[in-house]
Amino acid sequence: MGAWNSNTSVGNIIGSVVASGVLEFGWGWSFVVPGLLIILVGILVFLFLVVNPEDMGFVHPGMETEMSVETGSVGNLHNVESEESKLIESDHSDSSAIGFIEAWKLPGVAPFAFCLFFSKLVAYTFLYWLPFYIRHTAVAGVHISHKTAGLLSTIFDIGGVLGGITAGFISDIIEARAITSILFLFLSIPALVSYRVFGSLSKLANIALLFLSGFLVNGPYSLITTAVAADLGTQGLNGGNSRALATVTAIIDGTGSVGAALGPLLAGYISTRGWNSVFFMLILSIFFAGLFLIRLARTEIQEKLKNTSDT
Repeated sequence: MGAWNSNTSVGNIIGSVVASGVLEFGWGWSFVVPGLLIILVGILVFLFLVVNPEDMGFVHPGMETEMSVETGSVGNLHNVESEESKLIESDHSDSSAIGFIEAWKLPGVAPFAFCLFFSKLVAYTFLYWLPFYIRHTAVAGVHISHKTAGLLSTIFDIGGVLGGITAGFISDIIEARAITSILFLFLSIPALVSYRVFGSLSKLANIALLFLSGFLVNGPYSLITTAVAADLGTQGLNGGNSRALATVTAIIDGTGSVGAALGPLLAGYISTRGWNSVFFMLILSIFFAGLFLIRLARTEIQEKLKNTSDT
């Protein structure tokens, strides 16, 4: 899922590169060309997106039951019908959507939702303000152009692609989502401090620290929006209800989207006091994001220690 969620960062990279590439022809082209690409992709999705699994040759479980009824013997007909009725009853029980309040009460939903709120606040503040920051901050004593600043800002998303994949890989190995997320979050604090302090020394230092910051900041963000949301939406308390999965995913991602909208807005006001204030806001947000996961991480550690002692 970390690899799948990298499409967001890849889209950010392509958008920044395209917008920066046509910037020399005027600011308007930075909107026209990406807009045309969006229209083209929309047409491709409309023409080639598969709507039903059956269109690709995948058989629905209900169809398999019907096929077994047709090909089975008469003596097994009663057993097949009883199994079919059980499937129908289970489908009806699973089809009832979990309520909004009940979804919030599921273990882990609220902590991860508020963690994503602050994680997305940081990630999207970088997404919108990073080119402006690079453009107005001297690198090795030289102010770079708008085009170079736009291209340089994509390093953050490149690090985010690898960070999301790495976070998913680590969490699959140790089977601990909260521990992985909190590790990435707390390591990103010194990375952001280093980027603010040493990022202007040279272009190489700027690129390296920018990559590291994106790697650590976007890692838990990608993990929470994919694997964590799926785990929480299908945990044992709701019986794997698919509609619970949709509700939990909407709650987590929606809460994160509020942070994504609030972060760039706050950065605009705080930047009038200096960029140190903006970075302090980002570091404080990451601290709060990790704070929400401390209890879950402690629970995961206790379970690991218990399993180790039992074996």
